[in-house]
Amino acid sequence: MILMVCRSLFRLSVFVAVLGLAASLLTAGAQQDSTKRGRKYKTPPPTAKIEVTILKDVNGKPIENAAVVFHPMQGEKDKGNMELKTNEDGKTVIDVLPIGDTVRLQVIARGFQTYGEDYKVDKAEMAIEIRMKRPGEQYSIYKIHDASEVGGKSPDAVPAKDAAPGATPAPAKPADAGTQPGTQPNPQPSQPQPH
Repeated sequence: MILMVCRSLFRLSVFVAVLGLAASLLTAGAQQDSTKRGRKYKTPPPTAKIEVTILKDVNGKPIENAAVVFHPMQGEKDKGNMELKTNEDGKTVIDVLPIGDTVRLQVIARGFQTYGEDYKVDKAEMAIEIRMKRPGEQYSIYKIHDASEVGGKSPDAVPAKDAAPGATPAPAKPADAGTQPGTQPNPQPSQPQPH
């Protein structure tokens, strides 16, 4: 019986010693000064939740599986990209872009013109709706076009290829003006002639 009491007393003393050691370690840890050593933790900047919806321009139906590429910009420099795909509702959501950044948004969908635009991330939640257009006919220099279709600019704004900047073209003369019967017209040289 004495042996049993000795064993119980030994177990109790070991338990009390372990409990006292744990309590002293906890109080010693709480009393350390508050300056932490090692790597400093820097909190990440607040981010925005951006929902992008991709629709067909003609009927407003969603475009599934369109590639939505986010290019975070730093000045004029691209800091990388993140690509997401749209779901069956034509939507995709990203929530890792910091508020205050500029992002170049690019959308690529099969059978549609590629879309690209810069956006300023200035709110905590943004919703962007993009209507994708079908590709137009290619512009050819070999086809005759209306004057309004010259490269998307008015014909007055398009300078001649061989005209010097700021030079005004000479007015065209009729073919028979200034020539008399039996004389040859005086041709203008296309390049300077040595004298």
